[in-house]
This record gives sequence, structure tokens and C-alpha cells, in this order.
Amino acid sequence: MTLDDVKWDERGLCPCIVQDYESKRVLTLAYMNRESLQISLDRQLTCFWSRSRQELWLKGETSGNYQHIVSMELDCDQDAILVQVIKDGPACHLGHDSCFDTEYRMTWKK
Repeated sequence: MTLDDVKWDERGLCPCIVQDYESKRVLTLAYMNRESLQISLDRQLTCFWSRSRQELWLKGETSGNYQHIVSMELDCDQDAILVQVIKDGPACHLGHDSCFDTEYRMTWKK
């Protein structure tokens, strides 16, 4: 994958799904720009663009909960990135294993 392979949106961003390499659980949905993707490729650690703070965000830089990249894939339209990681700790800033660990979970039975 190269920076030019990605179809960036009008803000220069691409959604990035982060998945635990071992359990396959979705850990978070974040956004990358060209610079954060390049940092991720170079360091083999997830780096994102914070839309709220308008700055780069190397996951684990302040918490120590780094996400070590095992693989990166583009979807069929090349406008979404799937990153599989081995994590050093919780993925969520609230201390949860996944950002999808809240009481808002809904399931339907077939």
C-alpha cells in the first residue's frame, strides 16, 4: 500500500478500522491522513488524524497502549483501511479493551 493508492475524501482523510490481530475484534474506527499513514507505515505503529483536535495522534504516545501493525489492507474501493494490530493495552481512551465496549450494544436474534 502506498499513499497514492488511497482515495482520500475532500478533507484529505480516510476511515481506518483497527482490528485485534488475534481475536479479530474491532477495536476502533479512526481517520488517517497522508501524514499519519506515512508515519504508520514507517513506524509500524498506528497513527491517526484527530478530527476534534486537528492534530496527529500516535496511539499509545501518552498512555503506553501502542498498537503494533501486523497488516494493512485497503477495501475494494480503496477508500477505507483495515489495520490489524497487536496491542499493548486497552484500545479505548476510557480504558476499555475496545471502543465498542459500551452499554449501547444491541443484538438481534435470528
